[in-house]
Amino acid sequence: MLQINNLSLSFGGQELLDDISFNVNSGERIGLVGRNGSGKTTLFKLITGEIKPDDGKISIPKNYTVGYLKQHLKFTEPYVIEEACLGLKPEEKDQIWKAEKILTGLGFSEDEFYKSPEEFSGGFQVRLNLAKVLLGEPHLLLLDEPTNYLDIVSIRWFERFLQRWSNELMLITHDRDFMNSVTTHTMAIHRQKVKKIEGDTIKIFEQIAVEEEVYEKTRKKEQRKRDDAMEFINRFRALAARASLVQSRIKALEKMGTKEELHKVTELGFNFNAAEFEAQWLMHIKDLTFGYTPERTLIKDLSIDISKNDRICVVGKNGKGKSTLLRLLANELKPNGGEISSHPNCKIGYFGQTNIERLHPDVTIEKEFSLLRPDLSYPDIRKTCGAMMFSGDLALKKISILSGGEKSRVSLGKILLSPTNLLLLDEPTNHLDIESCDSMIAALDEFPGAVIIVTHSEMFLHHLANKLIVFNEDRVFVFEGTYQDFLDRVGWEPDAKKPKKDKAAAAAQRERAALEADYNKRHKALHNKIAKIEKHIDDEEEALEAVNQKIAEAAGIGKGNQIQQMQIKAHQHQAALDIGYKELEVLIAELDVLDKLRPVGS
Repeated sequence: MLQINNLSLSFGGQELLDDISFNVNSGERIGLVGRNGSGKTTLFKLITGEIKPDDGKISIPKNYTVGYLKQHLKFTEPYVIEEACLGLKPEEKDQIWKAEKILTGLGFSEDEFYKSPEEFSGGFQVRLNLAKVLLGEPHLLLLDEPTNYLDIVSIRWFERFLQRWSNELMLITHDRDFMNSVTTHTMAIHRQKVKKIEGDTIKIFEQIAVEEEVYEKTRKKEQRKRDDAMEFINRFRALAARASLVQSRIKALEKMGTKEELHKVTELGFNFNAAEFEAQWLMHIKDLTFGYTPERTLIKDLSIDISKNDRICVVGKNGKGKSTLLRLLANELKPNGGEISSHPNCKIGYFGQTNIERLHPDVTIEKEFSLLRPDLSYPDIRKTCGAMMFSGDLALKKISILSGGEKSRVSLGKILLSPTNLLLLDEPTNHLDIESCDSMIAALDEFPGAVIIVTHSEMFLHHLANKLIVFNEDRVFVFEGTYQDFLDRVGWEPDAKKPKKDKAAAAAQRERAALEADYNKRHKALHNKIAKIEKHIDDEEEALEAVNQKIAEAAGIGKGNQIQQMQIKAHQHQAALDIGYKELEVLIAELDVLDKLRPVGS
C-alpha cells in the first residue's frame, strides 16, 4: 500500500498541491482527474521520485514496484520482441508468449515482432515501452494518457486488459468512458487539494459541485450573520446597559472565523465561429485515391457527399490513412486519383497533427491570434485568449516556451476565431482534460455546420456520429449510420468473432435495465425530498434572522415585552431548524446508502 502524507509542492511561487494526504490500497484502480495544469502528471513524478516535494512524505513499502510509462524512446535490442521481453520479470524471461500476447493486443502484427524498434513511428515506439511496463506487472501501474498512442482496436483490447488488472493502478485520461470502465475509485485534484471516493467520475464531480454549493451558501449566511452582528456591536457599543450583549456578539464573531470566497475555476470555452451556408452540400468526394508511394495505396475509390448537418467520424487503426484523408480534404495534399469538389462558400477550419508546427515561435499568444484576425479589437483577442485558458499575463507567453498541450490550445483558439462551416478535426482531445472534452462535445452539438473528426474516443463516436468513414482490413468505406449501428452490424475484428448474445444475456440486460430504472426513480425522489427540506431550512433561517433583528431593535428602545415575545418566536424557529437539519442528515444518509447500491455502469 502506498501512502501520501501532508504533501505540498509549489512551482515558481504558485502552490500546486497543498497538504494532501491519501492512500492507494491493495487492488484499487484509481482514475485521477483535474483541470489541465492542476498537477496530475506532477503527482506521478512525485510518486516515482522524479521530483521532490516541498513538504510531506511518500511511503512506499519495501520491494513494492512502481511501473511508469516514460515518453523517452531509447532501445537496446535489435528486434521488437526482444526489446519487449526486457520488461519480463527475471523468473519469466523464457515466457516469450506473454510478450507476444501483449504486443498483439497493442497493435503489433506477428511479422513486426522481428523488425527493429527504430523502424516504427513514435506512437508505436511508445506502445513498445507500454508493453515493457505491462510485462513487468508492477505493484502500482501509473498510466498518463495511454490512449493518446493507441488506435480504437488497441484501446478496446487495453480496456479489457486493465479491467483484469489485479494490482494497483492510477490512470490519467481525457476519455471519461475509458476511465469509468476500468477504475474502482476516482480521485480529483481540485483547488490544490485531493478528494478520493469509491465510484466513477460523474459521482466525484457531482459531489464536488454539491460541496462547493453548500460551502458558498454557508459562507454567505455566515457573512450576513457577521454583518448583522457588526451592525449590532456598532449600534450599541456605547450603551453601558448593552455591554454584556455587545461582548457576547464580539466573542461569537471571533469563534465564527471567516470563510474565503471560492475563486472561479478556469474553464476552456469552446464556441465555434459559424459561417453562414444556405446550400445543402458543402463538399463532394468521388473515387478519391491516394498513396504516398505507388506501392502503398492508403485510400482507394472513396466517395462521399458532405452535407451541412453531417457529423462524420473517421475511425480505424493508426497508420491506415485517417489523418491523410483530412489533409486531402483541407487541400494540404493532392489526390492521386478522383476528385474533391467544394462549394464556393465552404469555409474550412482544420485542426491537424501538424498545426502546432505552423505557429510563430517568436510571438506571444495574443499576437498569434491578432496575426490571424487583425480586424478584431484588442478586447476580443484577449477574450479568445481567456477562453483558451490564457488569461492575464499568460497571454503574453511566447509560443516557443509553451508545452505541446498549450500549443494545441492555441491552434484550437485560431479555429474558434475563423468563421467556418466545415470543421476538420484530427484527434482534437489528446491534450484536453475530461471537463474540456465535455465542453467540446457541447460546442460541436451547437455548431450549425458539418464536422468531420478523427477520434478514438468511443464517447465521442457514440455521441456525434451519423456517418462513419472506416479504415479497416486494408480498405476504407463509408458506413451510413451511428457508431452503435456499426458495432451491431459490422464490428471490429476481435469483436466480430464473438457469438451473439444468447437469451440469458438478453434477460440479464433487461434485469439490469430494470435495476437502473428503479435506482433512478428512488434517486430522483430522494433529491426532491432533500430540495424541499433545504428550502424549508432556508425559510426558517431567514425568519430567524428577521426575528433576531427585531429583538435587537426592541432592545435599543427598551421594549422588554416585545423582546420576550420575539425570543419565544426565535426559539420556535430554531427548533424547526434543528428538526430540519436532522431530517436532512437522515435523507443524505439514505442517499449515500442508495449510491452504494447503484447498479454497475449506470
